[in-house]
Amino acid sequence: METKRSHAAIPVALVLLVVGLYLSRFTILLTTLFGVVLFFAGLSFLSTRLNPLSPHFYLTRKPSWSAIGVVFLSALGLFFAAFELFTHGLAPVVPKF
Repeated sequence: METKRSHAAIPVALVLLVVGLYLSRFTILLTTLFGVVLFFAGLSFLSTRLNPLSPHFYLTRKPSWSAIGVVFLSALGLFFAAFELFTHGLAPVVPKF
């Protein structure tokens, strides 16, 4: 039986990483929000690979380990960027209109 793995989440995670870093110029909250979304998406992808009680565990096409890793690393990168921007005061927490 051939196992099928999907790498489709990698470009999406990288686009969200770039957009989140770009939006950090305006507010740190959006960067953190994108990081939270990517982190929970990574947990969901991990659940499809490890949790036999999840209905997604029995799908024929699952996310690859590299896709899960890129999603988690993108989330951690956004969290780190938000932390650094906050501690150095380089971006506002609340957008200024």
